[in-house]
Amino acid sequence: MSQEILVTGGAGYIGSHTLRALVSAGFAPVCFDDLSTGFRSFAGAAPFCRGDLAAQRDLELAFAAHTFAAVVHFASHALVEESYRNPHKYYHDNILNALNLLQAMGRHGCRLLVFSSSCATYGIPPAVPMDESTPLRPVNPYGATKMFIERILADYEAAHGVRSVSLRYFNAAGAAHDGTIGELHRPETHLIPRLLDIALAQDGVAEIYGDDYPTADGTCIRDYIHVADLAAAHLAALEHLLAGGQSTALNLGSGRGHSVREVVAQVARTTGIRIPEVVKARRSGDPPALVADARKAGLVLSWRTRHSSLAEIVETAWNWHRNGRQDLQSAPS
Repeated sequence: MSQEILVTGGAGYIGSHTLRALVSAGFAPVCFDDLSTGFRSFAGAAPFCRGDLAAQRDLELAFAAHTFAAVVHFASHALVEESYRNPHKYYHDNILNALNLLQAMGRHGCRLLVFSSSCATYGIPPAVPMDESTPLRPVNPYGATKMFIERILADYEAAHGVRSVSLRYFNAAGAAHDGTIGELHRPETHLIPRLLDIALAQDGVAEIYGDDYPTADGTCIRDYIHVADLAAAHLAALEHLLAGGQSTALNLGSGRGHSVREVVAQVARTTGIRIPEVVKARRSGDPPALVADARKAGLVLSWRTRHSSLAEIVETAWNWHRNGRQDLQSAPS
């Protein structure tokens, strides 16, 4: 019988791709989502529990109905700019909900967790690429909540034997290669889908926040990783824990950085549509460059990126934008 895996936030962007990876690997994932930002259709045929991590009753119903071998935890607020404006929402919900989940796991004897963390835990790094020894000094509430939850997981292991893998990923991007699921946020804050919106409408301008950074073209550099590679890493982390592997924190990135202007140029090449630019003031807390050293993930999980060239990322995202995404633009979750 296939092992049941609880996936919180499984109707969201990365969670839904991970659901598919789990099914393909022979697991029986169960999606737990409140649909505040996700879409029911993204969960596909996986059993679905509509619930809120803030409600212990919802968690009890899910755990009572299934025997979970492990949990993959995505569900959280994840907008950096919003976290500056509303830190209470982030500190309260992200951390309290994680504690509720851990308490429910404890009541039902589930002690394995794959945690969706973030490179935002590092803040502004002293150097790039960044490995896992880089100090954790988050500069926004969102990154701070991820750091605190990692600490909570370490304490829960010491007290209750909960083993975990925290995956600190860099800039998730791209879409499923069959074009059926992809990135859709409300509001959309990520660079690539915003540029593709401009290309699709053939209207608007690419907003560049600062062109005077110490980089080759003056714009910020980020490490983009395809969502399919992220899903594969979550699967590998789960298998690592099920095989008795130790708790750890791992970077997930391609190890290659691309500037904002390089991304704009790639979108223009892929779509055949020129994207006009406008330069605005720098945003507070934006590091000049964030690039991952993900060698540890390769050693621990035997994982590597397979789909994270910028060209493939933009091509799959563009296919999703032109096709499946349009059906959800105005639809309710």
